[in-house]
Amino acid sequence: MIPVLSAEAVIGFLGAGQLARMSAYAAYRMGFRVAVYSGVEREINVPGSEPLEQLAPLQFTGSFDDETSLLNFMSACDVVTLENEFLDGSLLHKIESLSKTPIFPSPDSFLLLETKWLEKETFRKAGIPVTPYEKITSIDELNSFALNNGYPFVLKSSKGGYDGYGNKTIRSADDHAEAFSSLGGASGHELIAEAFIPFEKELAVQVARNRTGAVVYPCCETIQENHICKTVIAPARVDLSIQKKACELALAATEAIDGTGLFAYEFFLTKDGALLLNESAPRPHNSGHYTIEGCACSQFENHIRTVAGLPLGSTEMRAPVAVMENLLGTHNRPAQV
Repeated sequence: MIPVLSAEAVIGFLGAGQLARMSAYAAYRMGFRVAVYSGVEREINVPGSEPLEQLAPLQFTGSFDDETSLLNFMSACDVVTLENEFLDGSLLHKIESLSKTPIFPSPDSFLLLETKWLEKETFRKAGIPVTPYEKITSIDELNSFALNNGYPFVLKSSKGGYDGYGNKTIRSADDHAEAFSSLGGASGHELIAEAFIPFEKELAVQVARNRTGAVVYPCCETIQENHICKTVIAPARVDLSIQKKACELALAATEAIDGTGLFAYEFFLTKDGALLLNESAPRPHNSGHYTIEGCACSQFENHIRTVAGLPLGSTEMRAPVAVMENLLGTHNRPAQV
């Protein structure tokens, strides 16, 4: 059961990045307090440098596998939510049980999505179309996947990859050994191979769900550049029937994991009009940034509403069309601090 949080309750974020910061803005507007747990594995090892650390007075730092530090953080919170999925589902289960502080999405839901392989298995079993995939534990299995699915295909780290990191495009048998080794396959890291889909468009849908109900955001179109989402157009420039089907699949996926929270789903629209679920995220997503100004209630406010046990806000668009452009720097170098 989700408690209905009173004003001044503390919402804790596991992770201190930009998505947590944006959700925290919504929490502050609604009268809640915010605590943050930032990982010691931060890219720039300067205390207070993470986006949410700059806003949250209640700050905790430690490893994401440090049970003692995590329990100390949990004890300061009335409810805890996730900013990323690079966490251990079994440990989430344990600290929720020991602390009695609820975590949303729940550890049970998180465990169904914890790796890319588990994610695909969960949705396939729920009858949701997904890209062809196989767990890869050896180069022989890579050879077999190539034989059955052809080239090119994608080899991914089953946990921890994002925005092009932890992925390798395999174009011939000559790529097998290097890709398998560089992604950690030789040392036992779980990998997944996914067939290359010659898609027409990439689509995305965000869903907010708790015990009060569920709301679904408009199906939007995402345009990628170097594996990073560069442009989002809402609603997607596809037939209304395809938009409706993507929204139905996203809601079904959320129900399949009994999800409480804000979830994002990415789909491939194939040239023959089929929709395949590519990836999901148990948190706000960059494909939903347009909702800040583009919808009556943003994905970030509904993220807070879901974990606070509150009724969910309208996802109706405030204009016929909304476009988000991701402005990226032109130089790839460490930031000056």
